Amino acid sequence: MLMSGTGRLAKVHYSHGTFQLTGGGDHVLCAVTGKRIPLEQLRYWSVARQEAYADAAASFEAERRAGATLPDVP
Repeated sequence: MLMSGTGRLAKVHYSHGTFQLTGGGDHVLCAVTGKRIPLEQLRYWSVARQEAYADAAASFEAERRAGATLPDVP
């Protein structure tokens, strides 16, 4: 169950294809941009780093920073 309207940072455990709340809250912060992400809009995260990302571009940037070999994006 997602707690909405609390205005608190959620504690989340990220798994493949899903995530589980481990502490109440209604949002997480993007590890790259610092942007607030409401849980109902959370679509991108890293299981290995246990980080959330605001969008695909932020996820890509996190992979790049982590040293992943990625294709060039025009």
